[in-house]
Amino acid sequence: MTSLIANGIQLEFEERGSTNDPAIVLVRGLGTQLIDWPEAFLSGLVSAGFRVIVFDNRDVGLSQKFLGLPNIGNVANKTETAPYTIHDMANDIVGLMDSLGIDRAHLFAISMGGMIGQVLAATQGHRLRSFFSVMSSSSRKGLPAATPEAAATLVAETDPEAGDEGIIAATAEGLRVCGSPGYPLTETERDRIARNRHKRDYTPNGVVRQMAAIVAGGNRIELLESIKVPTMVIHGADDPLIPLAAGKDTAETIPGAHFEVIQGMGHDLPEGLVSVLIELVMQFTGSLEQPL
Repeated sequence: MTSLIANGIQLEFEERGSTNDPAIVLVRGLGTQLIDWPEAFLSGLVSAGFRVIVFDNRDVGLSQKFLGLPNIGNVANKTETAPYTIHDMANDIVGLMDSLGIDRAHLFAISMGGMIGQVLAATQGHRLRSFFSVMSSSSRKGLPAATPEAAATLVAETDPEAGDEGIIAATAEGLRVCGSPGYPLTETERDRIARNRHKRDYTPNGVVRQMAAIVAGGNRIELLESIKVPTMVIHGADDPLIPLAAGKDTAETIPGAHFEVIQGMGHDLPEGLVSVLIELVMQFTGSLEQPL
């Protein structure tokens, strides 16, 4: 792993595969890091013939951190300005591609990453070969909310006396609550992921700033309606954090989007679904290369 300057900030990234292969950029969700991509998913995409680019979004992992602790309510009612927006984060991806000499790429983006990808596909679609919006949302008002238990994982507070172990336990519990019921992680796996995240980076204020970036952008309905990039929307039937209705709405709003519902999938990418996801990527990107 290494870093570069993209869009004027430092981003930590990793790339795999041949530079002669078509690039696919993977974008993570709120507060998660590039180490959270399943190894089998990365290696599978390389084997499928892709140059795979993963990175830490700004304010998480080893990428550049920002300052300030915005009040989400104030950002929502526009009495306070967010430190940055998801439009800025979309430009980070363009800057990353520029620094790596990538003119056009496929984009596979999950959760908050999907929201960032929606902005990129709408505003700079000429840089994308295809777009996968995964477990994400248009932020349309009136869509079903997260379950109370899943929503609580975003703002979980730990007992200060519990220290690092309390933080790790809370992260592991969040993985359980938001995970895929059809492909559950074991307690040992959840603990390993939580410990690896915490060891590499723990920046709770960065997560708040990322949340403020989402809120500041409002809904993206008009942007989605303007997308011309070939798009596949993928959503879990059992997602407790961003319910299936949000994926359906996204697919119906993006002109010509393909919609894939995966049974047993929650708000994560368990290794049990890796082969399914790689097959969807291969089939969709392969279909774009066929003559009309």
